[in-house]
Amino acid sequence: MASEKDRALDAYLAAGAAAGDRVLTRRLVARWTPRLSALAWRLLGHAEGVEDVVQDAWIEILKGVSRLRAVEAFPAFAFRITQRRCARRIRSMQADRRLEQAVEAEPAPALEDPDQSLDAGKAVRAMAALPPDQHAALWLHHIEGLSVREIALSLDVPAGTVKTRLMHGRRKLAALLRGGDHE
Repeated sequence: MASEKDRALDAYLAAGAAAGDRVLTRRLVARWTPRLSALAWRLLGHAEGVEDVVQDAWIEILKGVSRLRAVEAFPAFAFRITQRRCARRIRSMQADRRLEQAVEAEPAPALEDPDQSLDAGKAVRAMAALPPDQHAALWLHHIEGLSVREIALSLDVPAGTVKTRLMHGRRKLAALLRGGDHE
Protein backbone atom coordinates (compact mmCIF):
# COMPACT_ATOMS: atom_id res chain seq x y z
CA MET A 1 0.00 0.00 0.00
CA ALA A 2 1.14 3.51 -0.72
CA SER A 3 2.32 5.36 2.35
CA GLU A 4 1.57 9.00 3.06
CA LYS A 5 5.20 9.75 2.19
CA ASP A 6 4.79 8.05 -1.21
CA ARG A 7 1.54 9.90 -1.89
CA ALA A 8 3.19 13.21 -0.97
CA LEU A 9 6.12 12.48 -3.28
CA ASP A 10 3.76 11.59 -6.12
CA ALA A 11 1.81 14.83 -5.57
CA TYR A 12 5.08 16.83 -5.55
CA LEU A 13 6.30 15.20 -8.74
CA ALA A 14 2.91 15.68 -10.43
CA ALA A 15 2.89 19.35 -9.42
CA GLY A 16 6.38 19.74 -10.87
CA ALA A 17 5.34 18.03 -14.10
CA ALA A 18 2.26 20.27 -14.28
CA ALA A 19 4.53 23.30 -13.89
CA GLY A 20 6.77 22.06 -16.72
CA ASP A 21 9.78 21.04 -14.63
CA ARG A 22 11.60 18.53 -16.84
CA VAL A 23 13.64 16.96 -14.02
CA LEU A 24 10.54 16.30 -11.90
CA THR A 25 8.67 15.08 -14.98
CA ARG A 26 11.43 12.54 -15.70
CA ARG A 27 11.35 11.40 -12.06
CA LEU A 28 7.55 11.05 -12.22
CA VAL A 29 7.76 9.00 -15.41
CA ALA A 30 10.53 6.80 -13.99
CA ARG A 31 8.59 6.27 -10.76
CA TRP A 32 5.23 5.52 -12.36
CA THR A 33 6.07 3.64 -15.56
CA PRO A 34 6.46 0.28 -13.75
CA ARG A 35 3.08 0.72 -12.03
CA LEU A 36 1.31 1.71 -15.23
CA SER A 37 3.00 -1.14 -17.08
CA ALA A 38 1.83 -3.59 -14.42
CA LEU A 39 -1.75 -2.34 -14.72
CA ALA A 40 -1.60 -2.52 -18.52
CA TRP A 41 -0.24 -6.06 -18.35
CA ARG A 42 -3.04 -7.11 -16.02
CA LEU A 43 -5.75 -5.52 -18.16
CA LEU A 44 -4.37 -6.81 -21.46
CA GLY A 45 -3.64 -10.24 -20.03
CA HIS A 46 -0.25 -10.47 -21.73
CA ALA A 47 2.90 -8.44 -22.29
CA GLU A 48 2.26 -7.77 -25.97
CA GLY A 49 1.43 -4.12 -26.49
CA VAL A 50 2.08 -3.04 -22.90
CA GLU A 51 4.98 -0.78 -23.83
CA ASP A 52 2.97 0.90 -26.60
CA VAL A 53 -0.07 1.39 -24.35
CA VAL A 54 2.02 2.90 -21.55
CA GLN A 55 3.89 5.16 -23.95
CA ASP A 56 0.60 6.44 -25.39
CA ALA A 57 -0.80 6.84 -21.89
CA TRP A 58 2.20 8.97 -20.85
CA ILE A 59 1.62 11.32 -23.77
CA GLU A 60 -1.95 11.85 -22.61
CA ILE A 61 -1.00 12.01 -18.92
CA LEU A 62 1.66 14.66 -19.46
CA LYS A 63 -0.65 16.73 -21.65
CA GLY A 64 -3.39 16.60 -19.01
CA VAL A 65 -1.48 16.77 -15.71
CA SER A 66 -1.62 20.57 -15.68
CA ARG A 67 -5.45 20.38 -15.71
CA LEU A 68 -5.63 18.27 -12.54
CA ARG A 69 -7.62 20.09 -9.87
CA ALA A 70 -5.67 18.34 -7.11
CA VAL A 71 -2.26 16.82 -7.73
CA GLU A 72 -3.09 14.25 -5.03
CA ALA A 73 -5.45 12.72 -7.59
CA PHE A 74 -2.53 11.88 -9.89
CA PRO A 75 -2.57 8.09 -9.19
CA ALA A 76 -6.25 7.71 -10.13
CA PHE A 77 -5.73 10.06 -13.10
CA ALA A 78 -2.75 8.08 -14.43
CA PHE A 79 -4.38 4.69 -13.84
CA ARG A 80 -7.59 5.84 -15.55
CA ILE A 81 -5.78 7.06 -18.65
CA THR A 82 -3.81 3.82 -18.81
CA GLN A 83 -7.02 1.82 -18.42
CA ARG A 84 -8.61 3.75 -21.28
CA ARG A 85 -5.59 3.15 -23.49
CA CYS A 86 -5.81 -0.55 -22.68
CA ALA A 87 -9.51 -0.56 -23.55
CA ARG A 88 -8.70 1.01 -26.92
CA ARG A 89 -6.01 -1.60 -27.51
CA ILE A 90 -8.42 -4.40 -26.62
CA ARG A 91 -11.12 -3.02 -28.93
CA SER A 92 -8.64 -2.83 -31.79
CA MET A 93 -7.71 -6.48 -31.26
CA GLN A 94 -11.29 -7.63 -30.62
CA ALA A 95 -11.12 -10.86 -32.59
CA ASP A 96 -7.98 -11.99 -30.77
CA ARG A 97 -9.48 -10.90 -27.46
CA ARG A 98 -12.59 -13.03 -27.95
CA LEU A 99 -10.40 -16.08 -28.42
CA GLU A 100 -8.37 -15.15 -25.33
CA GLN A 101 -11.54 -14.73 -23.26
CA ALA A 102 -12.75 -18.15 -24.38
CA VAL A 103 -9.48 -19.63 -23.16
CA GLU A 104 -9.68 -17.67 -19.89
CA ALA A 105 -13.23 -18.91 -19.35
CA GLU A 106 -11.94 -22.45 -18.99
CA PRO A 107 -11.75 -23.47 -15.33
CA ALA A 108 -8.32 -23.04 -13.83
CA PRO A 109 -6.65 -26.27 -12.74
CA ALA A 110 -6.71 -26.90 -9.00
CA LEU A 111 -3.52 -26.09 -7.18
CA GLU A 112 -1.35 -29.11 -6.51
CA ASP A 113 -1.43 -29.27 -2.70
CA PRO A 114 -4.08 -27.12 -0.97
CA ASP A 115 -2.66 -27.97 2.47
CA GLN A 116 0.72 -26.57 1.48
CA SER A 117 1.51 -23.20 3.05
CA LEU A 118 0.89 -20.19 0.83
CA ASP A 119 3.90 -19.16 -1.21
CA ALA A 120 4.34 -16.28 -3.63
CA GLY A 121 4.25 -18.51 -6.71
CA LYS A 122 0.99 -20.07 -5.63
CA ALA A 123 -0.57 -16.63 -5.05
CA VAL A 124 0.67 -15.35 -8.43
CA ARG A 125 -0.78 -18.39 -10.24
CA ALA A 126 -4.08 -17.98 -8.44
CA MET A 127 -4.25 -14.25 -9.27
CA ALA A 128 -3.44 -15.00 -12.93
CA ALA A 129 -6.42 -17.38 -13.05
CA LEU A 130 -8.84 -14.58 -12.14
CA PRO A 131 -10.73 -12.67 -14.85
CA PRO A 132 -8.78 -9.53 -15.85
CA ASP A 133 -11.32 -7.11 -14.34
CA GLN A 134 -11.19 -8.82 -10.92
CA HIS A 135 -7.41 -9.23 -11.13
CA ALA A 136 -6.99 -5.50 -11.83
CA ALA A 137 -9.39 -4.45 -9.04
CA LEU A 138 -7.66 -6.65 -6.45
CA TRP A 139 -4.22 -5.48 -7.56
CA LEU A 140 -5.13 -1.78 -7.45
CA HIS A 141 -6.72 -2.16 -4.02
CA HIS A 142 -4.31 -4.47 -2.22
CA ILE A 143 -1.00 -3.73 -3.95
CA GLU A 144 -1.34 -0.11 -5.07
CA GLY A 145 -3.43 0.89 -2.04
CA LEU A 146 -6.17 2.70 -3.95
CA SER A 147 -9.58 3.18 -2.37
CA VAL A 148 -12.75 1.85 -4.00
CA ARG A 149 -13.47 5.38 -5.25
CA GLU A 150 -9.99 5.74 -6.75
CA ILE A 151 -10.27 2.33 -8.42
CA ALA A 152 -13.66 3.32 -9.85
CA LEU A 153 -12.07 6.43 -11.35
CA SER A 154 -9.05 4.48 -12.59
CA LEU A 155 -11.07 1.75 -14.30
CA ASP A 156 -13.89 4.09 -15.37
CA VAL A 157 -16.61 1.99 -13.70
CA PRO A 158 -19.07 2.71 -10.87
CA ALA A 159 -17.90 2.17 -7.28
CA GLY A 160 -20.50 -0.59 -6.88
CA THR A 161 -18.92 -2.48 -9.77
CA VAL A 162 -15.52 -2.20 -8.08
CA LYS A 163 -16.96 -3.57 -4.83
CA THR A 164 -18.55 -6.47 -6.71
CA ARG A 165 -15.30 -7.24 -8.53
CA LEU A 166 -13.39 -7.15 -5.26
CA MET A 167 -15.91 -9.44 -3.56
CA HIS A 168 -16.01 -12.00 -6.38
CA GLY A 169 -12.26 -11.78 -6.92
CA ARG A 170 -11.55 -12.44 -3.23
CA ARG A 171 -13.93 -15.41 -3.20
CA LYS A 172 -12.40 -16.92 -6.33
CA LEU A 173 -8.89 -16.28 -5.07
CA ALA A 174 -9.65 -17.92 -1.74
CA ALA A 175 -11.19 -20.92 -3.48
CA LEU A 176 -8.21 -21.24 -5.81
CA LEU A 177 -5.77 -21.04 -2.92
CA ARG A 178 -7.72 -23.73 -1.08
CA GLY A 179 -7.67 -25.81 -4.25
CA GLY A 180 -11.42 -25.73 -4.73
CA ASP A 181 -13.57 -24.70 -7.64
CA HIS A 182 -13.41 -20.96 -8.21
CA GLU A 183 -16.95 -20.68 -9.51
